[in-house]
Amino acid sequence: MSKPIPEEEVIIWFKINNIIPEKLELFYDFSQTLNSLINETYLGHFDKIKETNIVLSDDDKIKHFKWCFNKVISNYTKEGIIFNIEGNHYEYFKNFFLDIFYNQKEEKVRTSVKEFFNILFDLNKTFTKSDLDMVSVIYKVLNENMTIQNVY
Repeated sequence: MSKPIPEEEVIIWFKINNIIPEKLELFYDFSQTLNSLINETYLGHFDKIKETNIVLSDDDKIKHFKWCFNKVISNYTKEGIIFNIEGNHYEYFKNFFLDIFYNQKEEKVRTSVKEFFNILFDLNKTFTKSDLDMVSVIYKVLNENMTIQNVY
């Protein structure tokens, strides 16, 4: 288990990596919105058979992810927050959700994504080096692929 990082060092880490807490909150919202949309709209087959479950190919899973990702980007665009459609942020989240959601056999893991993001982005918790690394990667890939426009 990773050793907790003192709060002063976390503040320094954020400053060195140009992490702005308000943007971090935005990126948390982005991550949670994407996760919610994926969960709410996925009709693929997991272990429990339901009327709405179907077996999807890997290509279908990627198409579903892309539709969800583009929908989230479209919704943010309406608020003047523009994310690129393609880029390393797309690849990061696609690979994350393919591993943790689409190709995951254990329901407990699939349903833990919401709590994972809650804990990861909680600025009031004690961070570990691993937490800071993950937050920094997500922050960097989203920040590099986003612009904010003034909407009046």
